[in-house]
Amino acid sequence: MLANYREPNTLRSVFEFAVTIGPFMALWALAWWSLSVSYWLAFAISLVNAAFLLRLFAIQHDLGHHSFLGNRTVSDWLGRALGVLTLTPYDVWKQSHSIHHGASGNLARRGYGDIFTATVAEYLEMTPRERLMYRLYRNPAILFGLGPAYLFLLQNRLPLGFTDRVKYWVSAMGTNVALLVGLGVIYYFGGLMPILLIFLPSTLLAATAGMWLFYVQHQFEGTYWNSEEDWQLHQAALEGSSHYVMPPVLQWLSANIGIHHVHHLYSRIPFYRLPEVLKDQPELAELNRMTIRESFGTLHLNLWDEKTRQLLSFAQVRAQYG
Repeated sequence: MLANYREPNTLRSVFEFAVTIGPFMALWALAWWSLSVSYWLAFAISLVNAAFLLRLFAIQHDLGHHSFLGNRTVSDWLGRALGVLTLTPYDVWKQSHSIHHGASGNLARRGYGDIFTATVAEYLEMTPRERLMYRLYRNPAILFGLGPAYLFLLQNRLPLGFTDRVKYWVSAMGTNVALLVGLGVIYYFGGLMPILLIFLPSTLLAATAGMWLFYVQHQFEGTYWNSEEDWQLHQAALEGSSHYVMPPVLQWLSANIGIHHVHHLYSRIPFYRLPEVLKDQPELAELNRMTIRESFGTLHLNLWDEKTRQLLSFAQVRAQYG
């Protein structure tokens, strides 16, 4: 049924790209000009521009699934170009994300393109030091503070997990070189302030927002995890991915990525056709719904209990298991 929505409309895709890259470049120019008026004004504009950078990443995401344009070659090269703006080597990320889609909810295949979630049994077997490190990793201040900065500024500079393939080294190093050239040009013409007050704030805020969206897409009380032998791809897609309900402006800026259960079930659907699916298939619209207010309650869910088949907090594990 979902295959009926898979074909992208080239004109619509070009339009969606234009209304994202256009404002992004215009706000960059406006923020740069604002440096001569007020550093605070330039900083504020850069924060607004983070929303369009996030949307560019979402378009890059669709390009990686070959759902945005019909031509794969054009998709890949546009994705590589956007990867410089998003600080994400396209080919490395594309492979990692493909593994994520093929293993989401599989307890035996954690660690690629996901936020690591330990089971209760694993946590109880950890040493005190290992438990402390896991608690720090899952702490919101680190997960959404230091985490995005580390991921996009440092980790993405190397093809970690794929260092045995030349292709991914070329992707990472090519992105790094293009990024350095771009920053060098900015520094040559504008000095350090455009980098400190425009590039870094917009990048870090977009990275934090992206990390949050990715977190709530799979980390919720009724999500799906299973052992290798019992894991089912389509069941994991439907039950293990949320439908994050956001106001229209946020849904537009995030390119409908909140309709994540449909995306995981059929990743070839262009993001602008996902609302069409929910309109035509109301049963999908009601599945795994999560509002923004409800999503904040997921922050305390840190461990998967294989017995009760739900995410638990550290406090719940302590109360139940000592």
